Amino acid sequence: MDPIRTVASREIYRNSWMTLREDDIRRPDGSPGIYSVVDKPDYALVIPCDDDRFHLVEQFRYPLGLRRWEFPQGTAPGRQVLEPAELAARELREETGLRAASMTVLGQLDVAPGMSSQRGWVFLATGIAEGEHEREHEEQDMHSEWFTRAQVEQMMRGGEITDAQSIAAWALLMLAQQ
Repeated sequence: MDPIRTVASREIYRNSWMTLREDDIRRPDGSPGIYSVVDKPDYALVIPCDDDRFHLVEQFRYPLGLRRWEFPQGTAPGRQVLEPAELAARELREETGLRAASMTVLGQLDVAPGMSSQRGWVFLATGIAEGEHEREHEEQDMHSEWFTRAQVEQMMRGGEITDAQSIAAWALLMLAQQ
């Protein structure tokens, strides 16, 4: 069976972080359709680990109207395209002030493949050195803290960590440690 084909595409909205496009498509059976796609640059998520401690950030997530704990993660400003390891080191330094002697790739995640093109790389950061954060203006309410493995897992079970990327990254870490 042939894949879905794009017949036409138009940009509906754009800002510094994302683009929304609407595509006219042709399905495998030949019928027409419309698909809306949120295009965002690839991101990096970092699990900073120091022995049995893990570093998380907490910030207000506007779409949810809630403060949420998660692993440091993000995209480069201005939709720059950076190598995944470079982006991971940048996000770690920016959000937490931490620097890592070693960054190990744990895997890749698709954020919401039914509606977004965004993909992310997950890294384990070890050999941690502390320093000053370099947060962007939008991250001014962010703070960060160390937690034990047991605390992180309890926060996931208790609904304090609900970020799907952070939970999926944790699963990749557990698989890597088997």
